[in-house]
Amino acid sequence: MSDKAKSFPLPSSLKVTPGTEEAQAAFPYYCQFQPGDDERFWFYNSMHFPEPMHHFDMITAEAAYCALGAFNTRVHVLPTTKGIDHRIINGRVFIGGVPVTDPEEVQARAEEFQKRGFHYYEHWEDLYDQWKDKMKALIAEAKELPKPHLPDLEPMETTLTGKGIAANQELIDTYRRQLNGYYTMWHHHFEFLLLGYGAYMTFFDFCKKAFPEISDQAISRMVAGMEAEIFKPDEEVKRLARRAVELGVDQHFTPDMDIDTVLADLDKVGGPGKEWLTELETSRNPWFNVNVGDGFYHYHRSWNDDLSMPFAALPGYIEKIKAGTNIERPMDQLIKERDEMVRDYRELLDTEEDKATYDQLIELAHRVFPYVEGHKFYCEHWYTNLFFNKIREFGTLLVEHDFFEKEEDVFHLTHYELESAIIDLMLSWSSGSPPIGPSRWPAIVKQRQEAIDSWAGETVPPALGQVPEAIDDPAIVMLWGITRDSLDTWLSDGEGDPNELKGFAACNGVVEGTARVIKSVKEIYKIQQGDILVCQVTNPTWSPLFQKISAAVSDIGGSMSHMAIVAREYGLPAVVGTGNASQKIKDGARIRVDGGKGTVTILEQPAEAQPELEDA
Repeated sequence: MSDKAKSFPLPSSLKVTPGTEEAQAAFPYYCQFQPGDDERFWFYNSMHFPEPMHHFDMITAEAAYCALGAFNTRVHVLPTTKGIDHRIINGRVFIGGVPVTDPEEVQARAEEFQKRGFHYYEHWEDLYDQWKDKMKALIAEAKELPKPHLPDLEPMETTLTGKGIAANQELIDTYRRQLNGYYTMWHHHFEFLLLGYGAYMTFFDFCKKAFPEISDQAISRMVAGMEAEIFKPDEEVKRLARRAVELGVDQHFTPDMDIDTVLADLDKVGGPGKEWLTELETSRNPWFNVNVGDGFYHYHRSWNDDLSMPFAALPGYIEKIKAGTNIERPMDQLIKERDEMVRDYRELLDTEEDKATYDQLIELAHRVFPYVEGHKFYCEHWYTNLFFNKIREFGTLLVEHDFFEKEEDVFHLTHYELESAIIDLMLSWSSGSPPIGPSRWPAIVKQRQEAIDSWAGETVPPALGQVPEAIDDPAIVMLWGITRDSLDTWLSDGEGDPNELKGFAACNGVVEGTARVIKSVKEIYKIQQGDILVCQVTNPTWSPLFQKISAAVSDIGGSMSHMAIVAREYGLPAVVGTGNASQKIKDGARIRVDGGKGTVTILEQPAEAQPELEDA
């Protein structure tokens, strides 16, 4: 069958899961599939949204794509691509790029980019320092927002000082400031990001033309060995493990420990125990402000909210430290290999002009690349976790007034609905009448939770609609790994050897072992020493787990995806962008991962999965 005869399902062919129609209709109209969407190409954004979306959590897509598109389309003016449109069906987010195909428009945009984007490249360090100051100020502003509260009567000082504003007005002001801060954060997030990908992609394209045989992985290794804040949380866990050994309190950290008991026991121990607890506080602020996921779901709590992730890593690190095993990232080796590769490939160039271009491009890539991971700590993690915790405070207030049963129920409302519930409460407080919300929201919350549960069990197609001739968006190629080759592989699903999966070669190494298929962060506990992690996507905050696993495989991701970068930084064999490894490989299967070739071979499925494999 020719590729032209194949296509992904059309958006119009997707049906809303029976019984969830009202939950689907409650998502904003502008992210529902439209009649003309069949003519476009869409792909499932399982990298950022691997689980069904709660209605409030959709703000993470909305705010992000507002900002991404603004910088692509209107600020930096990328020549071949504009923004990203998003749609949701059955809780799953599909996205589609907006390419620029008219040669005259591409040329006009390229001229603008030369003036705008290159200003950032020329002043990168100064602008990045400014950026950190802006982000820290935004975080401080969010922290200072008052906890929502409605007193029985206004304090007398409201009268005596002539304040002139009652508590119910402060509710809506606080909520709108929270939303404004979150949307502002996403603009800061994309101020540099696509420029970072663009600089790398320009170097990537140069290398592909100059060295036709070079692999994607070889090019990406030329920017390895980076220092970025997103690796700091894991480094702090290692530091705490070393301090536990040095202070002689390491025996308290066992695989089956109860964290509260450990903390209480260390406090009782006195001197060494209290000193370790002081070290813990030093690490927690700010470095434990990272989520166990990628920061896009309200229930991906931070390490500070739930110490399970860092504490789960401590026994393994302690054991290795006591055995004299090096637990650090192989930075010296990465930098040595990187510098040797940069030199070796430079020598293959024939002209001084090509060498000068090569030098300029690799120098720029090295300057800008740490931001590609570093921004995540401040944006997706620290700020986003703070934002969701502030929204929880509104959940608590609404529970106190019987709008629903528990504070987490607030996330079943869209951000528009939450504003309407707050206004309902404002009106009730001001009039002295009971609010209407308690008779409305509990049934809706129950219905939407049932929809989430229903959507969670469904298989999702990796892409929809028309297959594009070419993909020129640097983010879609580098981050998601969506290329014509990867689409052709997805379209060829079912052809060839059913036990071999192909993806991007993220990090060298061949490993055979037991596959541990992780469908959500809630299943991380299943990972045993030596397992091969198979998932839709991972992120840098899972780094403490990398001491346990022997290799990693993901459904989505390109050579510059977070998983690929982290795997290279830790020297962990990995294949990314396989399309559907987490569906084809059964938990407990024996597999072989070849991180150099970008292949995953299913050697043996677990017994109960055999009939399913034969049916396929």
